[in-house]
Amino acid sequence: MKASCLQENLVKGLSIVGHAVATRSTLPILSNVLLAADQGRLKLSATNLEVGLTCWIGAKVEEDGSTTVPARTFSDLVGAMPQERVDIALAERTHTLNMHCGRFENNIRGIDPAEFPVMPGLDGKTVIRVEAGLLRTAINQVVFAAATDDKRPILAGMLARFHNDPQSGHGRVTLAASDGFRLAVRTIPLSEPVTEPLSAIVPARAMALLARTASAQESPISIHVTPSRSQAVFRLENVELVTQLIDGAFPDYSLIIPKKKDTRVVARTSEVLKACKAASVFARDSSNIVRFTVTPGNDLEPGNVTVQATSAEAGDNVGRVDANVEGPAVQIAFNVAYVMDALSAAGTEQVVLELTTPSSPGMLRPVGQEESYQCVIMPMNLQR
Repeated sequence: MKASCLQENLVKGLSIVGHAVATRSTLPILSNVLLAADQGRLKLSATNLEVGLTCWIGAKVEEDGSTTVPARTFSDLVGAMPQERVDIALAERTHTLNMHCGRFENNIRGIDPAEFPVMPGLDGKTVIRVEAGLLRTAINQVVFAAATDDKRPILAGMLARFHNDPQSGHGRVTLAASDGFRLAVRTIPLSEPVTEPLSAIVPARAMALLARTASAQESPISIHVTPSRSQAVFRLENVELVTQLIDGAFPDYSLIIPKKKDTRVVARTSEVLKACKAASVFARDSSNIVRFTVTPGNDLEPGNVTVQATSAEAGDNVGRVDANVEGPAVQIAFNVAYVMDALSAAGTEQVVLELTTPSSPGMLRPVGQEESYQCVIMPMNLQR
């Protein structure tokens, strides 16, 4: 292999694939980055066997070839080089990579690329295309509700269901996640109908990484699920993300979504979030329990939501937010961290909070997305 590229492009590519490098593994090859000349470009790949990332950067390729080099050593070395052209040459017999940049010259010992895991690609595959901005938003509105541990692997994943709307026939993708205490569901449109409906449970960590990697993406993201339903491939402009899928059946989340509401509250998202943040200071010592009291308005004053937290040691806090309240007064307690996560993900100036009884789940939805996004939060015991 013999190629040259710009140092800043190499730094950018390594920063992308670096998220998939295994930090603790008994297989040395998983701590390496695959470097290959690929159709006039330089390909960088890394995988931890759960998620794999491949990034292509512009390069002048004189000879094809490939090798793998220690990711940390390679990244640190490239980052320390001047922003000039980097010339790369590989001694294939010893798998030694020679790099020359400005007045710097380095030799890195690599490992035979034949040992690097094979990752599926998209060439010639049937794909589903999703608008990048919509998918990023949907992931961020759902991923926080997934479990953060692997005690129940399915709950550490995000359900992705590709289907057609029964009325319009237009394609849809629905994302759902739940850790057992809360549920977030978001549906977004597809540009074309789905030829074959399918569902897959994708690790939430992989979906969060996809949203972060696609932060500047504008063109649609192509998605392919392998016939064995064991892996999914996401193709961006110059990046490809491959992830293992979680085997099993996702819980029927429709059973959790409240079918009715007695009280409907509309308030400014930022004001409710500020009140929750203030209350969270005192809720730390009491399992994050915060009491929400909803009071309808009258001829003299508007409705409001009182957010209250008490700590036996630190003190107490009361915050009031004006709101449009329809229905009877109600008092309910939530884990304030769950409420703040939902409010932070809402992305709209106003939110709707729908309640029934103090022991029934509450549902929070952004105004304007009430049909396409729901966040259900289980209540906490007011007697604690």
